[in-house]
Amino acid sequence: MTILFKTTITEDKAFSKIEEALNTGQEYDGYFSIADDDGETPLPWGPSMSGEEFLAKVREMLELTWKAARFWVVYDRREDRGDPDAIVMRNAAFRISRGYNGVIVASLSLLGRKDAEQDLELIFVCFREDFQRRNFRIRFENKPVKSQ
Repeated sequence: MTILFKTTITEDKAFSKIEEALNTGQEYDGYFSIADDDGETPLPWGPSMSGEEFLAKVREMLELTWKAARFWVVYDRREDRGDPDAIVMRNAAFRISRGYNGVIVASLSLLGRKDAEQDLELIFVCFREDFQRRNFRIRFENKPVKSQ
């Protein structure tokens, strides 16, 4: 399957979309994951966890990511455009950015329990240096990348 990294949004827009989704009153299942050279740190939205608690934990993990890698590219993944699966995109981003030191790739999925149109899936590719982010975008955005 070929992956295209496209449809970037700003960090502010990403946070706004997350808060909007969680404040609509819709019921979601959620999952957040961070992958770096040390492995993967998952954060599932458990049945006993409130939306506010999940959002607080996601914010905390993103703040830690920001301290380690301040230069982000955020991709908004949507089913209606036929975008590849979020996990496939996350794995491809991590694989093709291996040449850069200290890259962190995070993915957030908020999946509506009743309506898939309310789904929100974001992939954060976070770099330590701005030139790494610019290079990644020049090399991979809107260009086919083979998944493995």
